[in-house]
Amino acid sequence: MFDLRRLRLLHELSVRGTLAAVADALSYSPSTISQQLNLLEKEAGVPLLEPDGRRVRLTAQGAALAAHAARMLAADEAARAELERMRPSLAPVRLAVMQSAAHGLLPRALDALAAGEPQLRVEVAELAPEEGLFEVAARGFDLAVAEQYPGHTREHREGLERGLLGRDAIRLAVARDDRARRLDDLRDRAWVMEPVGTAARQWATQQCRAAGFEPDVRFEMADLTAHARLVASGHAVGMIPDLVFAGETPPVRLVDLPGEPRREVFTAVRRGTADRPGVRAVRGALQVAYDRGGR
Repeated sequence: MFDLRRLRLLHELSVRGTLAAVADALSYSPSTISQQLNLLEKEAGVPLLEPDGRRVRLTAQGAALAAHAARMLAADEAARAELERMRPSLAPVRLAVMQSAAHGLLPRALDALAAGEPQLRVEVAELAPEEGLFEVAARGFDLAVAEQYPGHTREHREGLERGLLGRDAIRLAVARDDRARRLDDLRDRAWVMEPVGTAARQWATQQCRAAGFEPDVRFEMADLTAHARLVASGHAVGMIPDLVFAGETPPVRLVDLPGEPRREVFTAVRRGTADRPGVRAVRGALQVAYDRGGR
């Protein structure tokens, strides 16, 4: 009989790629992980790892067992979720939330949980959407809040299910005394955008190119509240989703973009944990927060 804890280590290696990454994620030492994987090889009776330069990689047998491990871990989670539904206590929920949702949704969602499930412990970390979705698939978190920009679909990871919270308008942001009325008016301005490689940066750049110019990006930062402050001070212009302002009066003037584009804001969970009472409660609270003006 395989040891489920060792199978998890093999699965983690298959998704994270290196022993060091697995060690960081699970707070183990690399030597401990190597020792446990060696024991798993003895249980399997076949080689599971092979050298790859200074690293290791899965053999064909290792990849096959890792795929079985993913299914076994999902079954374990489903069993635990069913048992949790049969008792009054709720297991903690680990939530990965993107930055704009941390500002716009999280406080209201926690208020709803405090009223409806006061005993539920929610552990929250701010992660970029790409990282949050990866960590949920890798079992580092139970639930993620992420987004998808128009025309930029995100990878659908096996074993995850999504739930749409809503569609969040993205608008051109300028200082309140700025007379610009359309995107083309800003071709010679300094821009603030999210880092290169993010879906938001790719999308915003494409909007400028469609308007006939290459944006002069002088400020690159992930914090959208910092975007708003730079724009409000007159040092930059940008494109900011409504969720950043969480129903409050924006410190900037917002101008509709052509076609009035909206991004999708959604939650993602593993299918094996979707019915956990705590996970259902957190998803429900996030929906309440969105519907009550967290956008």
